[in-house]
Amino acid sequence: MKFGFFNLMPWPHYPEPPKVYPTPNRDYDPLVGRELYNGYIDLLVHAETCGFDWVACNEHHFSPYGTMANCNLIGSILARETKTIGLAMVGNLLPLSNPVRVAEEYAMIDVISGGRLIAGFMRGVPHEYIAYNSPPSESRRRQKEAAELVQRCWSEPEPFGWEGEFYQFRSISIWPRPIQSPPPILMSASNVESAAIAAESRAIMGMGLIHNLDVARANVDTYYRVAEESGWAPTPEHILMGASTCICETDAEAREVFAKALDYFHDTLMKPTYDALKLVARAGFFNKQEAGSSYDNRLDKVASKKTIDEMIEAGSIFCGSPKSVVSQITRFKEKLGCGAINLSMQIGNLPVETVRRGMDLFREEVLPQVKAL
Repeated sequence: MKFGFFNLMPWPHYPEPPKVYPTPNRDYDPLVGRELYNGYIDLLVHAETCGFDWVACNEHHFSPYGTMANCNLIGSILARETKTIGLAMVGNLLPLSNPVRVAEEYAMIDVISGGRLIAGFMRGVPHEYIAYNSPPSESRRRQKEAAELVQRCWSEPEPFGWEGEFYQFRSISIWPRPIQSPPPILMSASNVESAAIAAESRAIMGMGLIHNLDVARANVDTYYRVAEESGWAPTPEHILMGASTCICETDAEAREVFAKALDYFHDTLMKPTYDALKLVARAGFFNKQEAGSSYDNRLDKVASKKTIDEMIEAGSIFCGSPKSVVSQITRFKEKLGCGAINLSMQIGNLPVETVRRGMDLFREEVLPQVKAL
């Protein structure tokens, strides 16, 4: 098994649940924000000493839910501050970006890091399209064309032109080119449609927001089936799942601190976002009605109150002592057949010190028991 350390870089000091989207930034204190960024980056660097195989950075906009508006900025820091750990840029929302610039910035991270980039070609959650005023109905086609263009930028040694539906460039020749040829590619597979596209693209499938292990397993089965139809055979390492995670010395302590952090995450950070997500999803973000319905169902499950035990049973979280988390990860692996898991350990207003201690417990007492699964 391989494990990634994922950090949303949330804002933990919002005074009360915001009532509108986008969330007003009047309560953001840049000086406090500087301390938070440094603390979060320190955690990402610390992940290398804790035995994680990669660190994962992402991209969100207009929300205290995540204050990493550009994962490449953080990735460039980590490329110098770390030596061996993989750098998974689970951001760069291709339909909202200039794909040539994405190709250039990803190549820079790969070169600076010595070839450690994992390149996320992400479509993004629906409300990002409100933030950047981009037609959600075009998102799938934009993502497909942008992904093809980025890969062409990496592989073409001579200048070339591009005349596509959404992107036109008279002549392209990026400097630098990446060390890896090409870097491994990661795509979201949060529904069967996305899982099929990831398989057709020969990309790692990544799935978060797991709220039903059977539904997640159906996405994995779709991925394997479409990959076989496309003429290739994925390995378990191509199956990346994610789970919010809290590890403490005892089950009681983990449940107490994680329950508070999850309440802040859902009731404060995510509250104004749920309506925006549903509005854009229904306005045409999804190409197929079943995908939109699936997303609505998942949002309803995220927004509804569940106990820690219910979330553990559903596969949404790992929570407890090292012994309990080992058992939960083992069950997760058996159910989904995944060879890689992102542990999202900086949730809501969970203190950095608590996260760091959980990372140390992962290194000392969890990883030795699950690495060989």
